Amino acid sequence: MNQQLIIMKTKLTFILFLLSPSLLFSQTKSAHTPNEAVNLIKKNVTCPWAAQTVDTFKAGDPETELKGIAVCMFADMDVLKQAVKNGCNFIITHEPVFYNHSDQTDAFLNDPVYKEKSDFIKKNGLVIFRFHDHIHMTRPDGISEGMIQKLDLARYAVNGSQSYFRLPEQASLHAFAASLKEKFGMETIRVIGNPDMNFTKVAFMAGAPGGQRHIQILAGEEVEVLIAGEANEWETYLYAHDAFLQGRNKAVIFLGHIKSEEAGMEFCARWLQGFIKGVPVHFIENQPNFRTF
Repeated sequence: MNQQLIIMKTKLTFILFLLSPSLLFSQTKSAHTPNEAVNLIKKNVTCPWAAQTVDTFKAGDPETELKGIAVCMFADMDVLKQAVKNGCNFIITHEPVFYNHSDQTDAFLNDPVYKEKSDFIKKNGLVIFRFHDHIHMTRPDGISEGMIQKLDLARYAVNGSQSYFRLPEQASLHAFAASLKEKFGMETIRVIGNPDMNFTKVAFMAGAPGGQRHIQILAGEEVEVLIAGEANEWETYLYAHDAFLQGRNKAVIFLGHIKSEEAGMEFCARWLQGFIKGVPVHFIENQPNFRTF
C-alpha cells in the first residue's frame, strides 16, 4: 500500500511539473515592502543574482509599506500618474527612469524636467525598481516569452528557439508588416525591403542588441525577415537597404524599442502575480512618445 502511494505521488508530481513547473519551485509569499517584493523576485528568477547589475532601486524608500505594484516598460510621467491613480506606490520598470543606462542623476540636478519628475516621485511616495538584466537572463527569457506570445509565433519556433521561426506558408512583407502595425496599435511602422517579397523564415530580436547583431542574424540563410526593435541607421538600416537594392530576399521590420519588448513586461506582471500575494499587480502600457505628420 505504501509503495502504491509513493508511485501515485511520484506520478502526480511529474504531472504537476509538466503542467506548471512554477507550482513546484516558485517561492510564494506576501510582500509588505518593495524590498520584500524584490527579494521574492530574486528567489524566483532561474539565474543567480548578478553582483554588477542595473537591476536596483532608482527612487524612493524600499522599506515603504507596499500598497500596489505597477509594471511597465518606461516609467514616464504618464505611467507615474497612472500608477498613483491605480493606488500603486511601487513601480517596476524595464528601462531607465532618468535618461541614461545607469540612472546617474548628477548631470540633471538643475534640469527642470528631471526636477519635476523627481519631485512627483517624492510627493507621491513612489518607489521605483529597474528589472532589466535578470528578466532577460532568467529562462525562458521573460521579455522574449511575452513578445513571442504577443506575436503569435510560438507554434512556429524552430527547435524551440526564441529567435528563429518558420511560417507554415508564404506571407508577403507588406501584409505581414500591416498586421504587426495593427496588432501593436502603431501609427506607423518602419520597413526596409521589397513590400511584395514573400517569405517564411523569420527572426525576432527585442530592444536594441546592436546593429552588428542584427546584421549577423539577417545575413544567415535561415532568416528572410527580421522583426527588430531599434538600431542605428548606418548599421542595420544600411545593410538591409543594400540587400534590398541587390535584389536579395531580405527585409527588416522595426517595431521600436518600446513595442519590441513591452509585451515582455506584461508577461512579467502575470509572472509576479504568481508568487507575490497580498497586493495588486497592474501592467501599465506606455503611450506613444512621438507623433508622425
